[in-house]
Amino acid sequence: MPSGVTRTTLRHMTYFPPPAEELRFLDSELRQLDARRAQLLARRAWLITMLQQAVQPAPPVWPSRPAQPGPGARPEATAPGVQNVLLLLGGILLTIAAMVFTLVSWGHLGIAGRSLVLGAVTLAVLGAPVALLRRGLRSTAESVAGLGLALTVLDAYALHEVVFTAADTATYAAAASTALAVLWAAYGTALAALPGSATLRLPHPAALAVAQLPLGLWTIALGGGPLTVTAAVLLTTAFDAVVALRVAERPVRVVALVCAFGTGGWGVLAAGLLSLGAAGPSAAARAAALLLLAAVIALGVARFAPRPGLATGMATTAALCAVAGPVGVLRVSLPGDWVVPACLACGIALLAAVRGPAAVRRGVVLASGVVQAGAVLWAVPAVGVTLLGPVAWLRHIWAGAPADARAAVTVDAFWPPYAVTVPLVLLTVAAVLATAVRGEERRPQALTAALTLTWAAVLVTPTALELPYLVGMLIQGLTVPALLVPSLQGSALRGAAARTATGLALLTSLGLAFLSLAGEPATLGVLASLTVVFAVAAWRGRPAPVCAAAALGWATALACAVGASAGWRPEIVALLVLVVPVAAALLAARLDDPVTTVTVEVTGAVAGFVAIALAVADPPLLALVLSLCGVIAAGTAVRPDRRDVGYPAVALFVLASWVRLAAWQVGLPEAYTLPVTVPALLVGALRRRRDPAASSWTAYGPGLTVTLLPSLATAWNDVEWTRPLLLGAAGLLLTLLGARHRLRAPLVLGGSALALVTLHELAPYLVQVTDALPRWVPPALAGLLLLALGATYEQRLRDVRRVREVLGRMN
Repeated sequence: MPSGVTRTTLRHMTYFPPPAEELRFLDSELRQLDARRAQLLARRAWLITMLQQAVQPAPPVWPSRPAQPGPGARPEATAPGVQNVLLLLGGILLTIAAMVFTLVSWGHLGIAGRSLVLGAVTLAVLGAPVALLRRGLRSTAESVAGLGLALTVLDAYALHEVVFTAADTATYAAAASTALAVLWAAYGTALAALPGSATLRLPHPAALAVAQLPLGLWTIALGGGPLTVTAAVLLTTAFDAVVALRVAERPVRVVALVCAFGTGGWGVLAAGLLSLGAAGPSAAARAAALLLLAAVIALGVARFAPRPGLATGMATTAALCAVAGPVGVLRVSLPGDWVVPACLACGIALLAAVRGPAAVRRGVVLASGVVQAGAVLWAVPAVGVTLLGPVAWLRHIWAGAPADARAAVTVDAFWPPYAVTVPLVLLTVAAVLATAVRGEERRPQALTAALTLTWAAVLVTPTALELPYLVGMLIQGLTVPALLVPSLQGSALRGAAARTATGLALLTSLGLAFLSLAGEPATLGVLASLTVVFAVAAWRGRPAPVCAAAALGWATALACAVGASAGWRPEIVALLVLVVPVAAALLAARLDDPVTTVTVEVTGAVAGFVAIALAVADPPLLALVLSLCGVIAAGTAVRPDRRDVGYPAVALFVLASWVRLAAWQVGLPEAYTLPVTVPALLVGALRRRRDPAASSWTAYGPGLTVTLLPSLATAWNDVEWTRPLLLGAAGLLLTLLGARHRLRAPLVLGGSALALVTLHELAPYLVQVTDALPRWVPPALAGLLLLALGATYEQRLRDVRRVREVLGRMN
């Protein structure tokens, strides 16, 4: 640091000492640090020595406390968890030992010894939890109490094997389970009543678990049948439900809830199986009584359930059981066709019995919905056969009218059994949806579903009732305009319902069209009617895009049907089908709605493709059809917003010319390519005139390539001289024009064509020259060529760059 800046020039600036003084200061500090470090190291060595002396071998003594884990260690199990596992394992081992003693070692003692050992061990174990609870060892007391309860079961077994050997097994099991349940409950209550002791959680839940057995076992012991046993199980469920709802102890409530669900599910399943297996009204009535008992129990639980979800679920279960009981009786009392309507009536009757809290009402309504949904699912196969069955007439076109409406839809299908009442079921559910649903949010959805079900009922009615074939067609034919009426402007039906009605109308028209294929007059009449109906709907209704497309589609089908009816060949029918694209093009030009315009144009294009497909077998007529399609497309391209349609029009004209040339058996490729090249070059010239900056590759490249490439491919295999001469002249002309006007595409393409033609023409002579030369001449010439290129390599690179620059400056 310079000496001139060591002193402060201002009072508030920091003072920096001279280098020598600062160096002495640093040396002093370092010496002090070294002294302090030596002192700390000495202290550390002394501490290590003291610790080593403290851990010298001494008399072994168990530590009073376990070593605490270091800060980096983390116990994998908590102390209460380890304690509970140990106690559980200990209890299990003691229980197993007691069982082995009772079952295996029992014979080594006399009668007095057996009774004394079991009684003494059981009393000691049952009394031990009292002392343990007073010492605060609750977990240990729970384990010992569990062991004591298990020993009481062994005592009961021992009594049966020694004292009550002649007793009936079922009776003794019922009595033993009853006694054990009472004993365990009293044991838990007695422990809770002792002063200064905590309540054990095990005895009361264990007593409740054993209490599931007595009623059923007593019923079996008294000779009860399946009905009586099921009733006993349901009564046990009622007892469990009362305990779950009224007892305050959480373990008891949990066990009661699990037992209630288990026994309740078992009882309901058994009652349902009994109802299904009932052969007469009497047996069905007894099974129905069991289901009604289950419904009462579930309803009681729903009424007093503390949680809305549980209340709703139990109310749903109660309502379903209440429906299943009477339905079981009606199943054996009514004909098969009326079983589902009776079930549906019971489900609808639930709506009139809705009472109680909101959760209970919601459950009952849900159960009614489940019943109605099941009835609708039962009707789905019949509706599916009615809707899809007529498709089979595509293989039997105009084979003759069937006997009735059901025969018309079951040509290759079968009618489901007991489906006569399907229309009644569907109409009933539709009426419920239309009248019972009142909420503003769900009302539109309910109306849409009601409309769909009503349509299905009307559609399936002729088939279900086996009405005449013409009547069935008439009903479906009237259904189509009836569904389209709500879609008309000014109708009150809007939104999803209106869209659903239009979709159902289209679906009905498809089924009607397939159904009409049985007879020729029916086909013509139906297709004409559908064309008119959808055309009027498109003119007067809101869903104009859909209806307009459907009208044009049916018009196309009508044209095909008329041609087939007249006996025309398919290629002649194609000319009649072209009326639809013409009408679509004229109609699209007068429409204001862009969506409707697009759908009409797309449908017209599809009809044009149908006409082309029909005319494929006759090339001259196919060329005519393609030309007419090109005319239609060109007329569409006249509109300012459809200029792009001009490209498909040109493609259609080219295809028409090619098909015509192929029909004339013209084999010259130039006859196919020049009609494309000339218009393409004219279009390119017009574009270059409008946009001088346009690339010559874009303007002239496609047109020239279309002709040059096929002609070159043909010229290489042509033995005559005319085509190579003309192609070479054309290449030379293109090269000169490209060089004159500085256009890259004509220059490159023409020069390439000229070079290839020249190489092709000189190839025979080059082969002859090569054969006449000695064998060493070609390698020598190749070597000279390489030497010349190597010697003038830099010059050749400059020449290539100049050529590239010249081509780059061209357009």
